[in-house]
Amino acid sequence: VQLQASGGGSVPAGGSLRLSCVASGTVFKISDMGWYRQVPGKQRELVASYSSTGNTNYADSVKGRFTISGDNAKVTVSLQMNSLKPEDTAVYYCNAKRLGSNFWGQGTLVTVSS
Repeated sequence: VQLQASGGGSVPAGGSLRLSCVASGTVFKISDMGWYRQVPGKQRELVASYSSTGNTNYADSVKGRFTISGDNAKVTVSLQMNSLKPEDTAVYYCNAKRLGSNFWGQGTLVTVSS
């Protein structure tokens, strides 16, 4: 599975950004796609996930501000990020889970200035 992410960038606090990710290669039986983020010195953490059955899961810190959506047919996942805060600054990684394995995109930097 290869993951190509797009979006990201720099915005002031309160702004919005949209991240998108498309999977290619052996994509059948992908069970979940989502986004993780990581800042230097900290572990990578789940931001939001979308399952092939349409279930979504969010980190408490982003609930009500971020919305994840997916398209099973196109094997894509997007993350709409609103009301961004400086603490949302991180490298965001697209993730796909397939038959017990994790696959990662290249990472895209999101910077939120105060």
